[in-house]
Amino acid sequence: MNTKRVDPGRRHFLKTAMQAGACLAVPYVIPASALGANGGVPPSERIGLGAIGIGNRGRYVLGCFLREHDLRCIAVCDVRGDNRRRAKDQVDTINGDKDCAMYIDMQELLARDDIDAVLIATGPNWHATASVMAARAGKDVYCEKPCTKNIAQSLALAEVFRRTGRVFQAGTQRRSLPNFAYAVELAQTGKLGPLKTLHAHPGGLGTDMSGWLPAEPAPPQEQVDWDMYLGPAAWRPYTSKLMNAFHFEKGGGMVGGGCLEWGSHCVDLCQWANQADDTAPVEYEPVNGQLHARYANGVKLVMRNDGWLPLGSCPVRFEGETGWVETGDDAEFAASSESLLLRRGTKIPGYPADFHVRNFLDCIKTRALTRANADAACWAHVACHAANVALFLNRKVRYDPARHEFVGDEQANRLRGEALREPWRI
Repeated sequence: MNTKRVDPGRRHFLKTAMQAGACLAVPYVIPASALGANGGVPPSERIGLGAIGIGNRGRYVLGCFLREHDLRCIAVCDVRGDNRRRAKDQVDTINGDKDCAMYIDMQELLARDDIDAVLIATGPNWHATASVMAARAGKDVYCEKPCTKNIAQSLALAEVFRRTGRVFQAGTQRRSLPNFAYAVELAQTGKLGPLKTLHAHPGGLGTDMSGWLPAEPAPPQEQVDWDMYLGPAAWRPYTSKLMNAFHFEKGGGMVGGGCLEWGSHCVDLCQWANQADDTAPVEYEPVNGQLHARYANGVKLVMRNDGWLPLGSCPVRFEGETGWVETGDDAEFAASSESLLLRRGTKIPGYPADFHVRNFLDCIKTRALTRANADAACWAHVACHAANVALFLNRKVRYDPARHEFVGDEQANRLRGEALREPWRI
């Protein structure tokens, strides 16, 4: 142990999925011809995985990885001792040995030549920085959301993965679920008529600061490495409440932790429906408790918390000139016409990450783009961050996706990025 610091068969979805280097959103079966004599994938063909950040969400996604037979997790890393030991036990049980290494400092894990890919499920304060570090270390990356804290980080993330040629998958797993894919298909293929308005649930549109809580005695470093937990985030004294805070350093500690959490899902799906994975809306304005945005092609994006049909969490609604469709995590649909739903295919309720993980592993082998690749993730996050800027300033802002700046707005442009705590860099 090292603890030193340093419808799945739909023709259109198949076509678009293959263009993106994606596999179908169905359980993956490895052909017998690809298996070893003992029924397992030969060790030489297994992907070596390192898991960084293995709290509640990290353990769940790691479990999805461990169910894949062409992968072997060989190292786990977390700033909390209890998380490290629990994850090691989880991995060792699957591997049938005691060989999984434990680290506090992710830099030691990233230095290993036998690790091909990493799962990053740390706090959001680390997501972009750790992803960039991993890409520069030659690792492919599956990163939980929100992937970035601001516009500058979003653009830097996409640039680094383009330059290094590493595979990136944002943890926006709803791109790999049939009900959301089918709703997007209806929007993209004209079944709703020309698109007019897209609706996304942002999970909150108010100010959400990480805060500075009263100091508590810091535990031993082996138990909790507080300095490494903060990483590039601004320093503050140790407090157990902040360590367990769901909203810690989301959206740069500025506005709408919820907007970045749900927005990185729901706005992302709207981006996909509008075929806008390479751009973002050009206008953002707070309107009566909602955030209204507009794309250059005239399509409107509405981020709203209320007025949704009872179809589960993370709902989206796509409206065209001749029809509309709405869906959510229950995998149920509502639509303007029942005929729109005749080919809706497999129902998979909830929001399992298994299919998204499988897509990532397949793309590691083919070097194709994942469904939630770095460019798609970049622009979905830019849209959320720009919305946060409008909310923070409480006024309309205009954004130029080509110049990566707010138009004639010095105050808004100062909110595109923020300094990182030494010695961390992107």
